[in-house]
This record gives sequence, structure tokens and C-alpha cells, in this order.
Amino acid sequence: MSRPPNDYGEDQLRIRLARTSDRSDLVRLIEEFRATLAQLRGRPCPAGSEAASQELAEYLQKGFPIYVAESMGGTMTGYLVCRADGGVVWAESLYVMPEWRRQGVGSRLYACAEKLGQDLGGDTVYNWVDPDNDAIISFLAARGYTVLNLIELRRSRSGEQARHSINVGPYRFAR
Repeated sequence: MSRPPNDYGEDQLRIRLARTSDRSDLVRLIEEFRATLAQLRGRPCPAGSEAASQELAEYLQKGFPIYVAESMGGTMTGYLVCRADGGVVWAESLYVMPEWRRQGVGSRLYACAEKLGQDLGGDTVYNWVDPDNDAIISFLAARGYTVLNLIELRRSRSGEQARHSINVGPYRFAR
């Protein structure tokens, strides 16, 4: 398993692999992440900590590396889940608590995914991104991620309202 590129920064924030003892903090952060994604689409929030707990169990069962950011005071400030498939690394989810954003936490977590990809012989990290998630799109663009690789199409969910639309070639899609 790849080690994080650095354990402590000038801001005294530690980036490390998750431990069994991190379970309750990770469930809480996964729940917050899922609620944030639901808000982007105007959907109801997923069903609480049980759904987040199941998601964490799936990550652990599949052996996905989970990196956590922890303040020197012991507060878990964010996490990143990676999926390695051969030499390809996918950033499954990246979340930083709102009060810790724009302080380099996400960048330091994401550097772990990039290092893991390099260690496995890859040259990039792949990301599934909600087109309404301007924060992650801006974050990735600032890191040099500018190639649109895949487009996922689906039907609207019941009660879902498109907030924007986007053109891809001659096609127009709700997002």
C-alpha cells in the first residue's frame, strides 16, 4: 500500500491511511459528503449513518485505500477513498469539512491518490464528477485535470429538477 507523501505539514495537519479506530469519524464524514452531493441535485439526503456505514464497509471489504486528514488536535477534517484497478486509480470520494476547505487539505489528500497512481505505474487519477459540483471541478482543473474522458447518461429520477444544461457536441443534456 502506498504511503502518503507527507505526514505533517507546516499547518500541523496529518495525512495518513485510515485505521479501524477511525470508523465513527469516517461514517460521519461519508454521511456529510452524501448529503452535500444530494443537495447538488435537489434530492433528499440519503438515509443517515446506516447508509454511510454500509458504504464504508464496502470500501473496506474491497480493500480500497482510505486516506484521512487529521488535525493535531485529533479532529478528522477530511478523507479520500481510492479504487485501484490494475494500474488505474479512481478517486472514489473526496470530502473536506467546510471549515477546513481552501487550506490545502484536499490537495494533500489528493496527492495521496496521485502518488498511489504513480506507484502502480499510472500517470493520472480518474474521477467521476457530478456536473453541478463546481467545487470539485474547479479543484481538479487547478491540478491540471482538463480532459473530459467519459460522460455518464441516465434518465431523470422522480422529482429531480435539472438546474442547468450543457452542450456536448451537437447534443444538449440537463444537469
